[in-house]
Amino acid sequence: MKIGIDSFAALVPDPLTGVIISAGERMAHLLKEIELADQVGLDVYGLGEHHREEYLDSAPAVILAAAAARTKTIRLSSAVTVLSAADPVRVFQEFSTLDLISGGRAEMIVGRGSFIESFPLFGLKLEDYDDLFAEKLDLLLKLRDSNHITWSGKHRAALTGQGVYPRPVQAKLPIWLGVGGTPASFARAGMLGLPLTVAIIGGEPHRFRPLIDLYRKAGERAGHKPEDLQVGIHALGYAAETDQQAADDFFPGYAAAFTKIGKERGWPPVTRRQFDALLGPTGALMVGSPETVASKVQFMSRALGGIDQIDFQMSVAALRHDRLLRSTELLGAKVAPILRNHA
Repeated sequence: MKIGIDSFAALVPDPLTGVIISAGERMAHLLKEIELADQVGLDVYGLGEHHREEYLDSAPAVILAAAAARTKTIRLSSAVTVLSAADPVRVFQEFSTLDLISGGRAEMIVGRGSFIESFPLFGLKLEDYDDLFAEKLDLLLKLRDSNHITWSGKHRAALTGQGVYPRPVQAKLPIWLGVGGTPASFARAGMLGLPLTVAIIGGEPHRFRPLIDLYRKAGERAGHKPEDLQVGIHALGYAAETDQQAADDFFPGYAAAFTKIGKERGWPPVTRRQFDALLGPTGALMVGSPETVASKVQFMSRALGGIDQIDFQMSVAALRHDRLLRSTELLGAKVAPILRNHA
């Protein structure tokens, strides 16, 4: 099993003190966090894409390129590239360039994103949400397979054999499909034979088993090999010395973030009781001591029929830089060996 970290490069006040650092300082911290993840032997670091005031990751490929110059082995990924609002040609060029800078360590997770700000920002219609994604994914995959293509669609100017450069180091730049809970998205990933990243941020992970089975069956029917149908999980997670410390560290920022989103989407405020329930053996939060975190990931993997990768999203909780660094150390030194030795 591969172990990674995802970050949204959030720039929000400390939930306990109200102090907020500068954008430049947060970016410097982020690069140090990626550098440490490489040093402790984690497999991948993913960076989200948002177009909101509280995030610094509107240009993830730029940040990942800076990280590439400071790291040696860790793979560098988007998590996710909001493909519906992007030009696939530019996305491919950016990640091919990242692949060259990193010596063949680039990959991307493409998805539709969980916020809608990018649609009006780039002059797109929200009602075209799925059509935009399907068409742009088709183009992106064709660009990966050939540097000269002939292609036409409804939402972008046609390509009539132009070359798209540069080409990546890797013969086939890895492209994962990031999904939430829509059955059609799982089936599409399977039919295309793309590795799958499932965002599980609440509830009980075992409820995703029918959707992951759907993905695997769709891939099998389309003739794809089982080894091509990889499953990765994006989960909220954090490791500290003890379960109690991890919970107490994580809850304030987690509650603040999800209560704010809840106001936009009609959810009630987050309570400690709800949070503690998600910390249970079958809950979605991978938060606790290294042993607890590893045990929960193993349980989730069994419940889902086996997973190939787990990415821990810690930045949603507005944790202090030193705590993010310590959690990264624990993930590398204690959690990763357990998961790799007992996958």
